[in-house]
Order: sequence, then C-alpha cells, then structure tokens
Amino acid sequence: MKKKIVKVGDIQCGADQLFVISGPCVIEEESIMMKTAEKLKEVSARLGVPIIYKSSFQKDNRSSAKYYDGPGLAKGVKMLAKVKEQFGFPLLTDIHYPDQAAAAAEVVDVLQIPAYLCMQTTLTVAAAKTGRVVNIKHGQFLAPDNMKHPVKKVEEAGNTNIILTERGFTFGYNDLVVDPRSFYHMNNLGYPVVFDITHSIRKYGIPSADSKGGAREFLPVLSRAGVAAGVDGVFVETHPEPSKALCDAASQLCVYDLEEFLKPILELHAVEVKYRDKELVLA
Repeated sequence: MKKKIVKVGDIQCGADQLFVISGPCVIEEESIMMKTAEKLKEVSARLGVPIIYKSSFQKDNRSSAKYYDGPGLAKGVKMLAKVKEQFGFPLLTDIHYPDQAAAAAEVVDVLQIPAYLCMQTTLTVAAAKTGRVVNIKHGQFLAPDNMKHPVKKVEEAGNTNIILTERGFTFGYNDLVVDPRSFYHMNNLGYPVVFDITHSIRKYGIPSADSKGGAREFLPVLSRAGVAAGVDGVFVETHPEPSKALCDAASQLCVYDLEEFLKPILELHAVEVKYRDKELVLA
C-alpha cells in the first residue's frame, strides 16, 4: 500500500530514507539536553540520517507521584526552542492534556500522543487541530489494526499529517512483547510507521532507575526485526549517562553508542527498501 509522505521540517517521513527520533526521555538540565543534541548532530552528519529531537516536558504516567515528571510546559518548551535554535533539529514532544496542544505546537513540529492515551478523543482532536504532525503511539492494550480509530479521529479533525509508532504489547504481565504482525497492520493504514525500540524493552513494575527496569540486551535484535519488517523510522531515546537519567534510566541508549547502533540497521533498511516492492503475496 502506498503511504502518505509526512514532512517534519526537511525530513520526508515515509520516503525511502530511514529517519530517527532521539533524545532524552524527559527534559533535564540544560547541559544534558545540549550535550545530547550536539552528539546527535554529529551522528546525523556522519551517517547522513535525519533526526527528530525528542524530549518530554512532562511525563504524567510515572508509576509513582514521587518520581521526576519534567519541568512543565512553559520551561520545557523554552528549553526545546533553545535546542532547535542552536542545532536546527525538528522537535517532538508528548502532550497529555488538550490544553497543552496549542502552546506546544508554537515550538515543536510533532505532537506525540502517549500510548496510554491514544484513544482519548479530546486529546487527539486538540493535537490535530493545531495543524502540526501528530505521532500516535500504539496503546499497549490495543490490537494494531484498531489504531485506525485514533487515526480516523485525527483525519476527521482535518489533519492527515500522521505518524504511527509501535512500542509493544503488555498483555497485563509487566513485560512488553513486540509482534512483527503489528508493523504489517499499521503499514496498511497508509501512514509512516516508527518502531519505538527503547520503550519496548521497559519492564513494568520495576522503577526505571533500577538496572532491572529494562533489557538493553534485546535492543539490537528488536531493532533489526522492526527495520526488516518495513518501518519508516526508529525511536531511540538517548542520554549522555543513562544510569543517571531522571526517567527510563534502564532503557535509554547512551548517546555516544548511537552511531554504531544505527550502522547495521541503516544497512538493513537499504536492503528492505530494495525488496519491499517485490514482496510475495500469499493467499
């Protein structure tokens, strides 16, 4: 099925070139944000891979109210604007409430609907009405072909600039399972599909600061599986010192390891693009 090309800055999402969404899970102090952006800029230039800078001004679905949840909308958007001004990245951030959409859209290029909230009508419609690209994350509880429902809500609000992101299923057992059939179903919805690799290795029920709260050993195999299955982009949260990150410390990738991590999947993506139009149809 031919997909819509969704433009994010100068990036043609859904075209033959793999794109990357990367950055710290949540906005932290300025030095960390800028250090990450500087390294991402180097990686983008050396590998020729387009990068969308991602970080959240609020993480409102932490497992404890005591955990760091970000600097808030005003301070967070100001920080993201500084990253954009200095490094030129297009930006992506989460919104959790409809009244955050317009203010965030003044700065960022992509408004992300968190997985837990993908069926929230007022949230998806508010994001759609800003005219910005809307990245809808696949809810851990939702069959992949049922992502057509939040997609339809955004379309009916007058916006067809949509990206869909897979991050696995929980099945209610504190672990995420990535089903390659999900990429097939979501590709058939006609919009660019992203694989959120680092969130797919999170272990629910274990604090993200705990080394057991993520399973980084699965990052290479999962990334290759998703790219071979035909995704258009990969979502890899990065941090200069993941063990000290204020959110998802056990699953973020060290930004200094990103270049080597991306090399094999970029090569694999080139092979997938070569053969995607020759896919055997089995009935």
